[in-house]
Amino acid sequence: MIESVESERPSIVLVVDGSELNRLLAKTTLEGEGHRVVLAASGAEGIAAFEREPPDCVLLDVRMPDIDGFTVCEHIRSLAGGADIPVVFFTASRDVETFDRALRAGADDFLTKPLRPAELLVRVQTALKLRRVRGELHEHYELLKRQRNDLLRLQLQKERLTAFLVHDLKNPVNAMDLHAQLLLRDHELPSSMQGSVQQIRTQAQRLHRMILNLLDLSKSDEGKLAPRLARVDVRSLVDEILDELRPVAQPVEVVLESLVDAEPLRADPDLVRRTLINLVENSIRHAPPGSRVTVSSRADAQGMELRVSDEGPGIPPEMRERIFDAFVQIDAWSRGRTVGGRGLGLAFCKAAVESHDGTIWVEDGAPGAIFCVRLPR
Repeated sequence: MIESVESERPSIVLVVDGSELNRLLAKTTLEGEGHRVVLAASGAEGIAAFEREPPDCVLLDVRMPDIDGFTVCEHIRSLAGGADIPVVFFTASRDVETFDRALRAGADDFLTKPLRPAELLVRVQTALKLRRVRGELHEHYELLKRQRNDLLRLQLQKERLTAFLVHDLKNPVNAMDLHAQLLLRDHELPSSMQGSVQQIRTQAQRLHRMILNLLDLSKSDEGKLAPRLARVDVRSLVDEILDELRPVAQPVEVVLESLVDAEPLRADPDLVRRTLINLVENSIRHAPPGSRVTVSSRADAQGMELRVSDEGPGIPPEMRERIFDAFVQIDAWSRGRTVGGRGLGLAFCKAAVESHDGTIWVEDGAPGAIFCVRLPR
C-alpha cells in the first residue's frame, strides 16, 4: 500500500539543520534525484513542519540552537504516524555516546559531517526503501494475523460442532438402538415388521459409528488419538463383526466369510473393532450381488496383517493413496450402484491404524479390492 502511494508522488524529505550550507547541500542533492525537500532551520521549525505535512524521511542535525536533535526525534516519535518515519541523524561528533543517544532517541541511521552528497543520497534512499519494506511486512503481518484469527475461529467452531456431535447426537442415537432392540424382543411384533425394525437398529448403529469416526478424526488431527492396549482375540472379534453385519449384507446378496486364524493381539479393542467394521461394511457396499466379502489374516514375528477382500470393481491405481483421505469418494467404484459413504470411514481406519504405529493400504484383488491392515505385535 505504501509503495503504491509513494510511486505516484515524489518522496518528501524534511531537512532540519541549523547550518544553511548543510540545508542547501541536502536540498540540491535530493531534489536532483526527484525528491521534494522541506527545510527547517531549528528544532521547533522542524516539529511544526512535520505536523503540517508528515514527510517520508527526516534528516536531523544533533546540535541546534533551540532544541537538540534528540529531543526533536523523541517528539516526532510521539506524534501520530511519527513512529514509522525514518530519521537519519547527522553530526560532527564521532563518539559512541552521541551514537548511543541517537539510537535511544529513535534514530534509524547516522551520518557524520561534513556531508558528502553521494553518501547522503544513498542513506536517504536506503531509509525510504526500509520504510517501504516495513510497510509491506506490516501488511503481511496483518494479513497473517487475520488468517490466524480466521483459522482459530474455525477451529473453535469445529470443536463446538464436535462437542455437539458427541454429547447431543450420541444419546438419541443410542436411544434409537435401544428401543429397536426392545421391539425385536417383543414376541407380539409381527414378522412383517421385524425386518424394518432390524433396519432401524442397523442404521442407528451405523450412524453411531459415523459420529465416533468424526470424533476420532478430530482427535487424530490434534494428536490426541491414543490407543488403550488390551488383549484382543482377533478370531472371535471378526466372527462377532460378521454376525453383526450379516443383516446389512443379506439384502444385497453378499456372503460374509472369515478365514482368520490368528493368535490374540495387544491393541485397542474398540479401535480395531471399528476399523474392521468400517472395512467390511465398505466392501459390502461395493460388492456385486452373489459375491463374497472375506476377512483373512497373516501373522509373523513382527506383527499381524488383516485383509478384507471383495469381488467388486476395485479401486483405480491412481486413487489408492487418496482413498484414505477424509471426504474422498469414488462413485465409479460402485459400477453404477447407488452406495452410501461420506468418505469418513476409511479416513478413520487410517487414523486408528496409525495410532497403533501400524500401516494400512489397498491392493488389487483381480477382481475387487483388498484392504490390508498391519499391526505390530
